[in-house]
Parts: sequence; structure tokens; C-alpha cells
Amino acid sequence: MIQSMTGYGKAVTQLPQKKVTVEIKTLNSKNLDLNVRVPSTYREKELEVRSKLSKQLQRGKVDFYIFIEVTGDETTTVINKEVVNNYIDQLRNIAETSPENTLEIAMRLPDALKTERQEFDKTEWLEIEKTIDLAVKEVKKFRADEGIVLANDFNNRITNIQKLSKEVLVLDKERMILVRERLEKSVNDLKQNVDENRFEQELIYYLEKLDITEEKVRLKNHLDYFLQELSGNESNGKKLAFISQEIGREINTMGSKSNFAPMQKVVVQMKDELEKIKEQLLNAL
Repeated sequence: MIQSMTGYGKAVTQLPQKKVTVEIKTLNSKNLDLNVRVPSTYREKELEVRSKLSKQLQRGKVDFYIFIEVTGDETTTVINKEVVNNYIDQLRNIAETSPENTLEIAMRLPDALKTERQEFDKTEWLEIEKTIDLAVKEVKKFRADEGIVLANDFNNRITNIQKLSKEVLVLDKERMILVRERLEKSVNDLKQNVDENRFEQELIYYLEKLDITEEKVRLKNHLDYFLQELSGNESNGKKLAFISQEIGREINTMGSKSNFAPMQKVVVQMKDELEKIKEQLLNAL
């Protein structure tokens, strides 16, 4: 079943000292474009995260974030006591100020606070991995739901092209009769004796050049193939895009050969439906 490349997933887990939120957003792209942002504590796991996302999401522009909110007593920022005391001593030598003001000024100066790097916790990461899996699952569900909308639209437009192609079959019979009559009238207007056998041969040659039987057969096959792939188990937007190009080639050839205004109008309608399919295929996985 076709899937969309547009998706969104979010999952949250509560650890003893922190709240972890994993958020994934995906948009359409020709290839896989990963933007992964993880806290420095878990930076060593970034490659594993990228590998997981590439296997699960396959294509699209993917923005991945892990947000950490400290909810317990744990903190990574502490006062750099030695530096602050040194600042206070220097400030007292410069001017007479109250201890409160001196401390306030010292705390604003560079390096008054220092951030201690947290050690990687394997137990924590196992819980975060589960959260990542939940977020990926949400994205895939979102993509599948969007894919149903895409599939319905593709089905409707392919059905419209099939109906229009049947109109072409009816118009084609009328067209060939008119072409033959027009040629005979042109010959009669010349007021010259014409070898009937020669005329028939030339007429057949000319009509063969305008014949669209092969295009009609190939168009039908391509439309059937498109629907077959659309209902398959795998989502393959690239393959459907290739089939749509083949559909367009047959429709264009029919239009160039038609030389008949009513048929050309129908061909334009078929092209319009196909262009809308191509636009939507840009977002198909």
C-alpha cells in the first residue's frame, strides 16, 4: 500500500530524574535527508539512531530531536567556587560594596558557572530507545493514513483517464472516416484522373501514420500496471512515477497523431489528470 513521505511522531518517557521527549517530522524528498539532534550525553549513539531511522523511514527529509527536561535534583550546572571567590576578592580591592552586590556582580562574570558532563547511562538509553521506537511507529502510522488519501486520489484519477481513453476509442472511428473523406475531397478538387489502386495504397500509408492502436493498447496496459502496483504490499513511489511517465508518453503521442479537435480536447483532459497524479507522486514514499 502506498505511503506518504509526510509524517509526524512524538513519544515521551519519564525517567527517575528527567523527562525525555522524542519528536520526528518528515517531509518529501528524492532521497533520505536526515537531520538528527541529540543531547551531548547521548552523542555516541547518534550513528545508531541514524541507522535505525534510515531502515525504518527509507526516504524523505527527516528531522529528529531528543529533548531532555530535568525533573529531579539532578543538575549539570554548578557554581565554580574558586573562580567566584577570586572575583569577590578582586572586586573588594577595587571598591567598597556590600557582600550581596559583590556576589551578584561576581556571578555575572565569565566562568562563574561550569557545566559538568554527564556520564552515559546504558539503562537510561534502553528506555530512550523504546521511546524512539514509539515515535517512529507514530510516524509510520501517520504516513500510512496519508497514503490512504493518496491512493484514493490516484485511483480516482486513473479511473478518469480510463474513461477518457474510452471516449478516444469512439472519437477515433469518427476521425478516421473524416480523414478518408478529406483526402478523397482533396483528390477530387485536383480534377485529375487518379489510379484507384495507387490512391488506396497512399491512403493506407497515410492512415497508418495517424493510427493510434498501439498507443491505446500500451496506455491501457500502463494504467492497469499502475493500479496493480498501487494495490501492492510495498510502497514504491519511484516505480509509480516511472509508470506515470510511460502513461504520459502514450497520451502525448495520441495527441500529436490525432489531428482532430474533439479528440485533442479529450487528450488535454487526460494530461490534466496525469499532471495531478505526478504532483501527488512527489510526496509518495
